[in-house]
Amino acid sequence: MSMPTGPAGPLRFPRDFGWGAATSAYQIEGAAKEDGRGESIWDTFSRVPGRTRNGDSGDVAADHYHRYAEDLDLMRDLGLRSYRFSISWPRIQPDGTGAPNQRGLDFYRRLLDGLHERGIAPMATLFHWDLPQALQDAGGWEFRDTAHRFADYADAVFRALGDRVPAWLTINEPKTVVQNGYLSGHHAPGRQDPDAAYLVAHHLQLAHGLAVRALRAVGGTGRIGPALNLHPCYAADDTPEAAAAAQLYDGYENRLYLDSVLKGSYPQDVLADLGARSRMVRGIHDGDLAVISSPVDLLAVQYYTPIYVTADGRTEHRWPTSVAEWQQIYPDGMYDILTRVTRDYGPIPLTVTENGLPTPDTLATDDTVDDAGRITFLREHLAAAHRAIADGVPLESFHVWSLLDNFEWAEGYDQRWGLVYVDYSTQRRVLKRSAHWYRSVISDGGL
Repeated sequence: MSMPTGPAGPLRFPRDFGWGAATSAYQIEGAAKEDGRGESIWDTFSRVPGRTRNGDSGDVAADHYHRYAEDLDLMRDLGLRSYRFSISWPRIQPDGTGAPNQRGLDFYRRLLDGLHERGIAPMATLFHWDLPQALQDAGGWEFRDTAHRFADYADAVFRALGDRVPAWLTINEPKTVVQNGYLSGHHAPGRQDPDAAYLVAHHLQLAHGLAVRALRAVGGTGRIGPALNLHPCYAADDTPEAAAAAQLYDGYENRLYLDSVLKGSYPQDVLADLGARSRMVRGIHDGDLAVISSPVDLLAVQYYTPIYVTADGRTEHRWPTSVAEWQQIYPDGMYDILTRVTRDYGPIPLTVTENGLPTPDTLATDDTVDDAGRITFLREHLAAAHRAIADGVPLESFHVWSLLDNFEWAEGYDQRWGLVYVDYSTQRRVLKRSAHWYRSVISDGGL
């Protein structure tokens, strides 16, 4: 495969660029009933027949809870400079409230200490979808009080671990919680209620802002921001109708979350489309947007796919898809979304915290995994990110999704997204061809 080059040759990234990889707690940790961890909505959801492929769950996952030291060594051997992971809320507060569970905090303290010992910068996400089931029973994200319970949880984590974490992310992909958890019902809690969905969006944004304020209140020195999956929305044709439909789609897909955090307002076209009687519009209290727009230090961007919108508001595919049929492979979308954020919202520091794809990985008899498609995908998306940096985007780091093969939510274990192959029957880890390639990219400082 040829090496991408710019006008001056190979594509070199800034010397201090944060080469990383990402995971999330429920997808890799396992140990679902150990050391005081409580039930999450994903424990409940995955037990319902038909909700996940093959009835899979995260009960064991990649057993990272017990094998974290081995995984830390893998990260060191890959040369990672940054590791983005999430903290399990029900591991810290089994019922979502009250005094923190010390055994849960101790696990993350060991993980953080291990990262520092290996020279890897931690980037900790407070919420990656594993809401304590007790809070769901009380109303979940439809209930405004859940945002305040999240702030209490964040405060406890900041006080216990804040001296070890240089970068915090608040809520991972609120849009996915809204769309998959409350519109399609494909994710926990499995609802199909559009009116509830956008009230949930508001409460997730409120929770983000309250967590930012909690970090400031405890005098935390770490940087903080949200993790948003942003996908450029293009008109499917050159008609005014398609342009208008794409603009509104972009409002729901991107501006609903970006504008509220970075401008202190919700997009008026989205509010008008929802209507004055919607639960979201009626659920916005005085002062909420001031909380949501509490100043952040960075923005985490997660890019997977473009969206093409027809005149009647439907979407269509224009590019080849990955094993995940929703994912169109379009590297230029990475450039477009990064430059768009900088153009529309100013020079806020950016980090890419997820980018990757599933490939049909198999372990060969010679103990290798040839995932050439992943290498091509990452090379082209990194080249697009490099082009964005060259055009003035303040991109500080890039995290491949994912470090390990893991529990892929409703898809169970059928989709493999990792740089590292996990043999789930033995929990043995095998570096894929892409992992060896990425190690060279990090060592070389670019492509």
